[in-house]
Amino acid sequence: MSRPHTSLSRRAVLVGAIGLLASGPARATAVARIASLGGAVTEILWRLGAGPRIAVVDTTSIYPAEILREKPNAGYLRALSAEGLLSVGPDLVIATEGAGPPAVLAQLREAGIRVELIAEPPTAEGVLDKITAVGRLAGLETEAAELHRAVAAGFAGLGRQRAAVKRPARALVVLSLANGRAMVGGRESTADGILTLAGLRNAADGLSGFKPISDEAIVAAAPDTVIMMANEGHAQPIEAVFAPGTALGQTPAAARRSLMAMDGLALLGFGPRTPETAEALMRAVYPDLPRE
Repeated sequence: MSRPHTSLSRRAVLVGAIGLLASGPARATAVARIASLGGAVTEILWRLGAGPRIAVVDTTSIYPAEILREKPNAGYLRALSAEGLLSVGPDLVIATEGAGPPAVLAQLREAGIRVELIAEPPTAEGVLDKITAVGRLAGLETEAAELHRAVAAGFAGLGRQRAAVKRPARALVVLSLANGRAMVGGRESTADGILTLAGLRNAADGLSGFKPISDEAIVAAAPDTVIMMANEGHAQPIEAVFAPGTALGQTPAAARRSLMAMDGLALLGFGPRTPETAEALMRAVYPDLPRE
Protein backbone atom coordinates (compact mmCIF):
# COMPACT_ATOMS: atom_id res chain seq x y z
CA MET A 1 0.00 0.00 0.00
CA SER A 2 2.83 2.40 -0.58
CA ARG A 3 1.86 5.77 -1.81
CA PRO A 4 5.05 7.64 -2.73
CA HIS A 5 6.03 8.10 -6.37
CA THR A 6 6.63 4.78 -8.06
CA SER A 7 10.33 3.97 -8.15
CA LEU A 8 12.08 3.92 -11.52
CA SER A 9 13.04 0.30 -10.97
CA ARG A 10 9.47 -0.79 -10.39
CA ARG A 11 8.20 1.19 -13.37
CA ALA A 12 10.98 -0.26 -15.51
CA VAL A 13 9.95 -3.78 -14.56
CA LEU A 14 6.30 -3.06 -15.30
CA VAL A 15 7.03 -1.38 -18.63
CA GLY A 16 9.42 -4.16 -19.55
CA ALA A 17 6.77 -6.76 -18.80
CA ILE A 18 4.28 -4.88 -20.95
CA GLY A 19 6.79 -4.79 -23.81
CA LEU A 20 7.38 -8.52 -23.64
CA LEU A 21 3.66 -9.18 -23.65
CA ALA A 22 3.20 -6.92 -26.64
CA SER A 23 5.63 -9.08 -28.60
CA GLY A 24 3.46 -12.15 -28.12
CA PRO A 25 -0.15 -11.18 -28.87
CA ALA A 26 -1.14 -14.66 -29.98
CA ARG A 27 -0.38 -16.05 -26.55
CA ALA A 28 -2.37 -13.30 -24.79
CA THR A 29 -5.34 -13.70 -27.16
CA ALA A 30 -5.43 -17.44 -26.46
CA VAL A 31 -6.14 -16.88 -22.76
CA ALA A 32 -9.63 -18.24 -22.14
CA ARG A 33 -9.81 -18.70 -18.36
CA ILE A 34 -8.41 -16.06 -16.03
CA ALA A 35 -7.98 -16.22 -12.27
CA SER A 36 -8.56 -12.60 -11.27
CA LEU A 37 -7.12 -11.84 -7.84
CA GLY A 38 -7.50 -8.31 -6.51
CA GLY A 39 -10.55 -6.07 -6.60
CA ALA A 40 -9.05 -3.56 -9.03
CA VAL A 41 -7.83 -6.27 -11.43
CA THR A 42 -11.29 -7.85 -11.51
CA GLU A 43 -12.98 -4.50 -12.05
CA ILE A 44 -10.60 -3.65 -14.90
CA LEU A 45 -11.19 -7.01 -16.59
CA TRP A 46 -14.93 -6.47 -16.34
CA ARG A 47 -14.66 -2.98 -17.82
CA LEU A 48 -12.63 -4.45 -20.68
CA GLY A 49 -15.44 -6.91 -21.45
CA ALA A 50 -13.58 -9.95 -20.10
CA GLY A 51 -16.12 -10.82 -17.40
CA PRO A 52 -17.09 -14.14 -19.02
CA ARG A 53 -13.42 -15.17 -19.10
CA ILE A 54 -12.98 -14.77 -15.34
CA ALA A 55 -12.87 -18.30 -13.95
CA VAL A 56 -12.25 -17.54 -10.27
CA VAL A 57 -11.87 -14.49 -8.01
CA ASP A 58 -10.79 -13.66 -4.46
CA THR A 59 -12.72 -12.10 -1.58
CA THR A 60 -11.58 -8.57 -2.46
CA SER A 61 -13.26 -8.85 -5.87
CA ILE A 62 -16.66 -7.49 -4.89
CA TYR A 63 -17.49 -5.23 -7.84
CA PRO A 64 -19.56 -5.57 -9.90
CA ALA A 65 -21.59 -7.76 -7.58
CA GLU A 66 -24.06 -8.89 -10.23
CA ILE A 67 -21.26 -10.24 -12.43
CA LEU A 68 -19.20 -11.92 -9.73
CA ARG A 69 -21.87 -13.40 -7.49
CA GLU A 70 -21.64 -16.80 -9.15
CA LYS A 71 -17.85 -16.94 -9.61
CA PRO A 72 -15.85 -19.50 -7.62
CA ASN A 73 -13.82 -17.89 -4.85
CA ALA A 74 -10.21 -18.75 -3.99
CA GLY A 75 -10.23 -16.99 -0.60
CA TYR A 76 -8.53 -13.91 0.74
CA LEU A 77 -5.92 -12.30 -1.52
CA ARG A 78 -3.04 -12.88 0.91
CA ALA A 79 -4.18 -16.35 1.98
CA LEU A 80 -5.21 -17.99 -1.28
CA SER A 81 -6.18 -21.62 -1.67
CA ALA A 82 -4.07 -23.52 -4.19
CA GLU A 83 -6.76 -26.18 -4.46
CA GLY A 84 -9.44 -23.58 -5.15
CA LEU A 85 -7.36 -22.09 -7.95
CA LEU A 86 -6.17 -25.33 -9.50
CA SER A 87 -9.66 -26.84 -9.48
CA VAL A 88 -10.96 -24.30 -12.02
CA GLY A 89 -8.03 -24.80 -14.42
CA PRO A 90 -7.06 -21.21 -15.23
CA ASP A 91 -4.76 -20.45 -18.17
CA LEU A 92 -3.55 -17.25 -16.51
CA VAL A 93 -3.47 -15.78 -13.02
CA ILE A 94 -3.51 -11.98 -12.82
CA ALA A 95 -3.02 -10.80 -9.26
CA THR A 96 -2.13 -7.59 -7.50
CA GLU A 97 1.14 -7.39 -5.62
CA GLY A 98 0.80 -8.87 -2.17
CA ALA A 99 -1.15 -11.91 -3.35
CA GLY A 100 -0.02 -15.09 -1.75
CA PRO A 101 1.24 -16.85 0.16
CA PRO A 102 4.32 -17.27 -2.06
CA ALA A 103 4.14 -21.05 -1.73
CA VAL A 104 0.72 -21.06 -3.39
CA LEU A 105 1.95 -18.95 -6.30
CA ALA A 106 4.95 -21.26 -6.67
CA GLN A 107 2.63 -24.28 -6.71
CA LEU A 108 0.59 -22.71 -9.50
CA ARG A 109 3.71 -22.02 -11.56
CA GLU A 110 4.93 -25.58 -11.00
CA ALA A 111 1.59 -26.76 -12.40
CA GLY A 112 2.36 -24.83 -15.60
CA ILE A 113 0.01 -21.92 -14.93
CA ARG A 114 1.23 -18.47 -15.86
CA VAL A 115 1.16 -16.12 -12.85
CA GLU A 116 1.52 -12.36 -13.33
CA LEU A 117 1.65 -9.80 -10.49
CA ILE A 118 0.49 -6.23 -11.07
CA ALA A 119 2.04 -3.28 -9.24
CA GLU A 120 -0.52 -0.99 -7.63
CA PRO A 121 0.92 2.27 -6.30
CA PRO A 122 -2.01 4.41 -5.06
CA THR A 123 -1.57 7.21 -7.57
CA ALA A 124 -3.27 8.31 -10.78
CA GLU A 125 -0.28 7.06 -12.76
CA GLY A 126 -0.48 3.73 -10.94
CA VAL A 127 -4.12 3.23 -11.94
CA LEU A 128 -3.38 3.99 -15.58
CA ASP A 129 -0.38 1.65 -15.65
CA LYS A 130 -2.54 -1.06 -14.09
CA ILE A 131 -5.18 -0.72 -16.82
CA THR A 132 -2.52 -1.03 -19.54
CA ALA A 133 -0.85 -4.03 -17.91
CA VAL A 134 -4.09 -5.95 -17.33
CA GLY A 135 -5.26 -5.22 -20.87
CA ARG A 136 -2.06 -6.54 -22.41
CA LEU A 137 -2.08 -9.66 -20.26
CA ALA A 138 -5.66 -10.41 -21.29
CA GLY A 139 -4.99 -9.66 -24.97
CA LEU A 140 -7.35 -6.67 -24.89
CA GLU A 141 -4.98 -3.85 -25.81
CA THR A 142 -7.53 -1.85 -27.82
CA GLU A 143 -10.14 -1.96 -25.08
CA ALA A 144 -7.50 -1.08 -22.49
CA ALA A 145 -6.39 1.93 -24.52
CA GLU A 146 -9.98 3.22 -24.62
CA LEU A 147 -10.42 2.73 -20.87
CA HIS A 148 -7.02 4.34 -20.25
CA ARG A 149 -8.10 7.44 -22.19
CA ALA A 150 -11.38 7.73 -20.29
CA VAL A 151 -9.80 7.31 -16.87
CA ALA A 152 -6.91 9.65 -17.75
CA ALA A 153 -9.45 12.30 -18.75
CA GLY A 154 -11.15 11.82 -15.39
CA PHE A 155 -7.88 12.35 -13.55
CA ALA A 156 -7.10 15.43 -15.63
CA GLY A 157 -10.44 17.00 -14.77
CA LEU A 158 -9.95 16.10 -11.13
CA GLY A 159 -6.56 17.81 -11.14
CA ARG A 160 -8.03 21.02 -12.52
CA GLN A 161 -10.66 21.08 -9.80
CA ARG A 162 -8.11 20.23 -7.11
CA ALA A 163 -6.05 23.25 -8.13
CA ALA A 164 -8.90 25.46 -6.87
CA VAL A 165 -8.55 24.13 -3.31
CA LYS A 166 -6.67 26.81 -1.38
CA ARG A 167 -6.80 25.47 2.18
CA PRO A 168 -6.94 21.65 2.29
CA ALA A 169 -9.24 20.27 4.97
CA ARG A 170 -7.92 17.63 7.37
CA ALA A 171 -9.52 14.24 6.82
CA LEU A 172 -9.26 10.98 8.74
CA VAL A 173 -9.92 7.70 6.92
CA VAL A 174 -11.16 5.08 9.40
CA LEU A 175 -10.84 1.55 8.05
CA SER A 176 -12.61 0.04 11.06
CA LEU A 177 -13.98 1.10 14.42
CA ALA A 178 -14.49 -1.63 17.00
CA ASN A 179 -14.68 -1.50 20.77
CA GLY A 180 -13.72 2.15 20.69
CA ARG A 181 -10.48 1.51 18.78
CA ALA A 182 -10.01 2.98 15.33
CA MET A 183 -7.82 1.61 12.55
CA VAL A 184 -6.84 4.52 10.31
CA GLY A 185 -4.88 5.16 7.13
CA GLY A 186 -1.62 7.03 7.61
CA ARG A 187 0.95 8.19 5.09
CA GLU A 188 2.14 5.71 2.45
CA SER A 189 -1.30 4.09 2.36
CA THR A 190 -4.12 3.91 -0.16
CA ALA A 191 -6.08 6.18 2.19
CA ASP A 192 -3.35 8.80 1.89
CA GLY A 193 -3.40 8.39 -1.88
CA ILE A 194 -7.13 9.02 -2.27
CA LEU A 195 -7.01 12.00 0.10
CA THR A 196 -4.23 13.54 -1.97
CA LEU A 197 -6.25 13.09 -5.17
CA ALA A 198 -9.28 14.69 -3.49
CA GLY A 199 -7.34 17.75 -2.35
CA LEU A 200 -7.42 16.78 1.33
CA ARG A 201 -4.73 16.60 3.99
CA ASN A 202 -4.31 13.34 5.87
CA ALA A 203 -4.98 14.01 9.56
CA ALA A 204 -3.16 10.75 10.39
CA ASP A 205 0.08 11.65 8.63
CA GLY A 206 1.96 10.94 11.84
CA LEU A 207 1.38 7.23 11.19
CA SER A 208 2.59 5.02 8.35
CA GLY A 209 0.28 2.56 6.62
CA PHE A 210 -2.91 1.31 8.27
CA LYS A 211 -2.46 1.34 12.03
CA PRO A 212 -4.51 1.51 15.23
CA ILE A 213 -4.59 5.03 16.62
CA SER A 214 -4.89 6.09 20.24
CA ASP A 215 -7.68 8.30 21.53
CA GLU A 216 -5.16 11.01 22.32
CA ALA A 217 -3.80 10.92 18.77
CA ILE A 218 -7.30 11.19 17.30
CA VAL A 219 -8.02 14.30 19.35
CA ALA A 220 -4.63 15.78 18.45
CA ALA A 221 -5.15 15.01 14.75
CA ALA A 222 -8.24 17.26 14.82
CA PRO A 223 -9.85 16.04 11.58
CA ASP A 224 -12.35 18.34 9.90
CA THR A 225 -14.08 15.32 8.39
CA VAL A 226 -14.11 11.57 8.99
CA ILE A 227 -14.42 9.01 6.19
CA MET A 228 -15.53 5.47 6.97
CA MET A 229 -16.16 2.32 4.98
CA ALA A 230 -19.69 1.44 3.89
CA ASN A 231 -19.54 -2.26 3.14
CA GLU A 232 -22.52 -3.58 1.16
CA GLY A 233 -24.26 -0.29 1.85
CA HIS A 234 -23.99 -0.59 5.63
CA ALA A 235 -22.21 2.05 7.71
CA GLN A 236 -22.09 3.01 11.36
CA PRO A 237 -24.58 5.74 12.30
CA ILE A 238 -23.21 9.21 12.94
CA GLU A 239 -24.50 9.13 16.51
CA ALA A 240 -22.32 6.10 17.27
CA VAL A 241 -19.21 7.43 15.54
CA PHE A 242 -19.37 10.82 17.25
CA ALA A 243 -20.80 9.60 20.55
CA PRO A 244 -20.20 11.95 23.52
CA GLY A 245 -17.08 11.04 25.46
CA THR A 246 -15.39 9.28 22.55
CA ALA A 247 -12.22 10.56 20.92
CA LEU A 248 -13.94 11.11 17.57
CA GLY A 249 -16.70 12.95 19.41
CA GLN A 250 -14.13 15.56 20.49
CA THR A 251 -12.95 16.47 16.98
CA PRO A 252 -13.88 19.36 14.68
CA ALA A 253 -15.53 16.74 12.45
CA ALA A 254 -17.98 15.94 15.24
CA ALA A 255 -18.76 19.61 15.76
CA ARG A 256 -19.49 19.91 12.04
CA ARG A 257 -21.26 16.53 11.91
CA SER A 258 -18.98 15.81 8.97
CA LEU A 259 -18.99 12.06 8.41
CA MET A 260 -18.87 10.29 5.06
CA ALA A 261 -19.41 6.60 4.40
CA MET A 262 -17.96 5.34 1.12
CA ASP A 263 -17.59 2.00 -0.61
CA GLY A 264 -14.28 0.55 0.52
CA LEU A 265 -13.17 -0.87 -2.85
CA ALA A 266 -14.07 2.33 -4.72
CA LEU A 267 -12.27 4.43 -2.11
CA LEU A 268 -9.12 2.38 -1.55
CA GLY A 269 -8.96 -0.07 -4.47
CA PHE A 270 -7.40 2.32 -7.01
CA GLY A 271 -9.25 0.91 -9.98
CA PRO A 272 -11.16 2.58 -12.85
CA ARG A 273 -13.62 4.30 -10.50
CA THR A 274 -10.91 6.22 -8.65
CA PRO A 275 -11.34 9.58 -10.45
CA GLU A 276 -15.08 9.72 -9.83
CA THR A 277 -14.66 8.50 -6.24
CA ALA A 278 -12.05 11.17 -5.50
CA GLU A 279 -14.28 13.80 -7.10
CA ALA A 280 -17.28 12.72 -5.01
CA LEU A 281 -15.12 12.99 -1.89
CA MET A 282 -13.82 16.40 -2.95
CA ARG A 283 -17.34 17.67 -3.67
CA ALA A 284 -18.64 16.46 -0.32
CA VAL A 285 -15.93 18.36 1.57
CA TYR A 286 -15.81 21.41 -0.71
CA PRO A 287 -19.43 21.89 -1.90
CA ASP A 288 -18.72 25.42 -3.15
CA LEU A 289 -15.82 24.40 -5.37
CA PRO A 290 -16.41 25.67 -8.94
CA ARG A 291 -17.35 22.99 -11.43
CA GLU A 292 -15.75 22.67 -14.82
